[in-house]
Amino acid sequence: MASVKLTKVKKIYDGGVVAVHDFDLEIKDKEFVVFVGPSGCGKSTTLRMIAGLEDISEGTVEIDGEVVNDLQPKDRNIAMVFQNYALYPHMSVYDNIAFSLRLQKMDEDTIYNKVTNAAEVLGITEYLMRKPRALSGGQRQRVAIGRAMVRDSKVFLMDEPLSNLDAKLRNQMRSEIILLRQKLDTTFVYVTHDQTEAMTLGDRIVIMKDGFIQQVGTPTEVFEMPKNLFVAGFIGAPQMNTFETELCKEGDTYYVTPFGRRIPVDGDKGRALAEKGVKPGKIVLGARPEHIVLTQPGENAIPATLEVNEMMGSELHLHVYTEDGTRIVVRTPTINLSEENRKSLVQGKQVYLTFEGKVMHFFNPETEENLLN
Repeated sequence: MASVKLTKVKKIYDGGVVAVHDFDLEIKDKEFVVFVGPSGCGKSTTLRMIAGLEDISEGTVEIDGEVVNDLQPKDRNIAMVFQNYALYPHMSVYDNIAFSLRLQKMDEDTIYNKVTNAAEVLGITEYLMRKPRALSGGQRQRVAIGRAMVRDSKVFLMDEPLSNLDAKLRNQMRSEIILLRQKLDTTFVYVTHDQTEAMTLGDRIVIMKDGFIQQVGTPTEVFEMPKNLFVAGFIGAPQMNTFETELCKEGDTYYVTPFGRRIPVDGDKGRALAEKGVKPGKIVLGARPEHIVLTQPGENAIPATLEVNEMMGSELHLHVYTEDGTRIVVRTPTINLSEENRKSLVQGKQVYLTFEGKVMHFFNPETEENLLN
């Protein structure tokens, strides 16, 4: 077993600044959990408290059922990969990976087997005699991961390991981390500010803001049912469109009135509002860019003016503004548009939008909480 449990963990710096507030989380054995959030949200601080690199002000951290608050990092049986690689520049790749094993007084034959096996898994065998300065960023990150791999640790901690890489390398290394996880079959705790990494890597995602947990859930859960407006805006690219409107009810049917239009709330969303007994009133309505579609002029079509057209290859990101100046982003697959229509989508073009009630999200304008939670 290699579970990790944090109970009411808090970090208070000198001067009374609270970086992490009452953090409660249980990470199961062999689970891959990602901490995600904007800079300064407390995610790296929480990871460093698990590792023993930051003192815990209040609460307890347990690894494999043992409270480790007072244990040194070397005694916690964890392995950590840092953002800046933290390699010894004067040592070869082989010696960098072998360093922690030599500190344990392990025999050289065992060290050789562990280092070469890790190098083979990571595809860096041909670089074992090179110094870090002769490697690319992606190769250096593989060396840092290899150094952590050979320790046979209970828990793998990774602090923004891909943030120093270019976009192409990040995509490649994400895939390699997924494969590595399958080979190691251990517990991973991963920190990132990149929601794409979080969504593609994590079994569960912990979304943080200002030291507080905002939501914990699977990638599907946090995307389809964001707990509040912050999560709704943070998860998903481009981020969810939100605007204030009225939620109304006529008989047993709910409808909303964005931009003076009447759009029924049907399907599961309508039933969920009824089951929750949600009362009519002012709300913040959310609609993801991929759920807003271009349409023809009509009774419920929302007129808008195209401001920016971003060509993203397989899709277009259309930045438009409505008659009252509200900005909306529309994400539409290029396959849905003829070449003539694509060419006509230029700045100043009048377009018409629509979306269905079954894809809407509803938030309390005061608490910012999802009305269906």
